Amino acid sequence: MTTPRTAPPTRLIATDLDGTLLCSGGTVTERTAAALAAAEAAGIQVVFVTGRPPRWMQQVSAHIGGHGVAICSNGGAVVDVRRGALLESFPLASEDALAVVARLRAKLPGTAFAFEYPAGFAREPGYEVRMWGQDENHPVGPAEQLLGPGGPVSGLFKLLAKHPDLDPDKLLAQAREAAGELAEITRSAPIPLLEISAPGVTKASTLARWCAGHGIDRSEVVAFGDMPNDLEMLAWAGTAYAVANAHPQVLAAVPLHTVSNEQDGVAAVLEEILRHRGE
Repeated sequence: MTTPRTAPPTRLIATDLDGTLLCSGGTVTERTAAALAAAEAAGIQVVFVTGRPPRWMQQVSAHIGGHGVAICSNGGAVVDVRRGALLESFPLASEDALAVVARLRAKLPGTAFAFEYPAGFAREPGYEVRMWGQDENHPVGPAEQLLGPGGPVSGLFKLLAKHPDLDPDKLLAQAREAAGELAEITRSAPIPLLEISAPGVTKASTLARWCAGHGIDRSEVVAFGDMPNDLEMLAWAGTAYAVANAHPQVLAAVPLHTVSNEQDGVAAVLEEILRHRGE
């Protein structure tokens, strides 16, 4: 693990979840849970900044810290996890989402779409669901029906676009070429799945807004991530770490590295921060 020689006092930890803080199976180890609790006890805010939608946050609610708030859907939603309350959102307008859908269909035939919004989840028939929530009842239909007047989707946190067989990085590059000026397009999954937010809405933009509201300067933020959807946040934070298992693009962009998520990479840095505080 590489660490900075000097850094301002840490006031906030911003960490991605899957592939970064959480080990395989999406669980929090005892070591990581203890490090998060110790950071909170020392007066350091811990904010989870994740691509997960709000409906997938209960699994980590016990570890979320005194404020109870997480930034979800790549910055599209700020949620009080314990109360299940949406505090703030930055939705992708339906007309913009439909414009993105049209462009990606034209450039990337076979792409199917799904939708994360305050009331839940909806998808096109061709969008296969293989993760959490696959047994939930949800609206199914073409994007034009789901997003159109009278459709169920409103306040869209995140548009999802899945392709059956393209390389994930090539899919991202081609999607940005086709529709990058209409929305923020990124990825975090090992499969060809894109995550699309309103223009200017990223993990970094919503984290910056949170920090400004709490009088925290970016130089006082330490951030952790592993995938392309973390890059803006890692570039914005005063200090940033990539876990050892991160995407090659993230490892190349972020000078500081810690050990992998399976080796409690976030906890290892938190322990060092707290140790320096006690000296």
